[in-house]
Amino acid sequence: MAERLSARQAIAIVSEDFRELAPPARESEPDGPLGWEGYDASRARAAERTGEQESVVCGTARVEGTQAVLIAFEFGFLGGSLGRRTGDRLEAAYAHAREHRLPVVPLVATGGSRMQEGMLALTQLQRVARQSALTRAAGLPQIAVVRDPTTGGGWATLGAGADVILALPGAQVAFAGSRVRPADADPAAYRAEAQMAAGSVDAVVRPEELRATLGLWLRLLSRPSTAAVAPPRALPTTGPATGPATGSGSPTGSATGLPATGLPATGWDAVRRARSPERPRAERYLDSCFTRRVALRGDRCGGTDDGMLCGFGEHDGRTVAYAAQTGTATRPAGYRTATRLIRLADRLGIPVLTLVDTPGAANDAEAERQGVGAAIAELFGAVAAARTPITTLVIGEGGSGGALALAAPGNTWATPDSYFSVIAPELAAAILKRPPDQAATTAEQLRIRPQDLVELGVVRGVVPVVGDPDAT
Repeated sequence: MAERLSARQAIAIVSEDFRELAPPARESEPDGPLGWEGYDASRARAAERTGEQESVVCGTARVEGTQAVLIAFEFGFLGGSLGRRTGDRLEAAYAHAREHRLPVVPLVATGGSRMQEGMLALTQLQRVARQSALTRAAGLPQIAVVRDPTTGGGWATLGAGADVILALPGAQVAFAGSRVRPADADPAAYRAEAQMAAGSVDAVVRPEELRATLGLWLRLLSRPSTAAVAPPRALPTTGPATGPATGSGSPTGSATGLPATGLPATGWDAVRRARSPERPRAERYLDSCFTRRVALRGDRCGGTDDGMLCGFGEHDGRTVAYAAQTGTATRPAGYRTATRLIRLADRLGIPVLTLVDTPGAANDAEAERQGVGAAIAELFGAVAAARTPITTLVIGEGGSGGALALAAPGNTWATPDSYFSVIAPELAAAILKRPPDQAATTAEQLRIRPQDLVELGVVRGVVPVVGDPDAT
């Protein structure tokens, strides 16, 4: 079990100069709205034990230099449960955040709704959801830190409803609390680590690292920008990048005989270069583009895909969001995570860089059961509807609609080591009932080379290689 921090301890771990907001006044009937015998006495004992007057403490503070509204739950006060007075404080905190254009950081530790207030307590979840939605519509980020325990309606609103979710190690994080789960339930399934594996938590962060991690997230998500990011330069085929993608470096030759610079001579040459194991992949491009970055993980529907890297990073002194394929067949969870990333960046006014590199969408039976078609459709829709500028660089294989879904219409570029095709040449040959040895001829007919794509108007241009002396 994770260490259970008090509300004030949680605040002290992540922030400086905390200033508590004055709680709204509410007259309370004896023993609450249901006349629950002993309720007033329970609240009095909780106040004496914790030093708090309610289950949540709200205020403003700087987190690594970024001002934010903090909402810290006190689990020692009736299990951190939500009642009407809790709802009053939460509503006031969100309203303060919108008025002063501040991000919101819920530090959650709650068992759910307060039984002594019945349905009036449960309806506070609707109230919280409304405030979260208004804050989201205002373009302000919400980053939750889920502590031990985070269950019930608190997880289903302030926790799981946040844009980014950080969790403390070993914390109980689940909708079902410990006393209402099936007797034979695996306890590990209700922990933060399991939620991260299922794509419902972005990162599990140790307490001593929480302030720096939260501060970086807040800084990155609180810097909108209206200008599109320029496409990175292509990285050399072999050897480590010697500088940022917009800087200098020396391309080297390839052990496969494929040139490090220059355009492919034939369609099949383009395919071979894109599939070469020595060709730089997404991780190298991201490392060269960003000085610092944080990862957005999971589709919030129970899935993750390591073949789609998503997150936010610092590039040339500003924040840029990224979604990058890693050269594998993209799973439904990968498309949904990219959709989540683009919608969040669009809401916060942050430009997006996408890196296309996939032979295509996963086409196994499990991918179909997980709704790969619907996931691709959602990504197409998110890209089409985005108001924030999106820039795409094709860095390897561009396989059919599974690649095109991540590409920005009118602002897609290509590297010399890439191709883009309606379908893989081998599959095109099979569909056309040609023998396998006709794949190279088919690739030529498809006009999939980077220079062909420029001529066809599919991409805007071929980016130069870092350090190429002939590049302008």
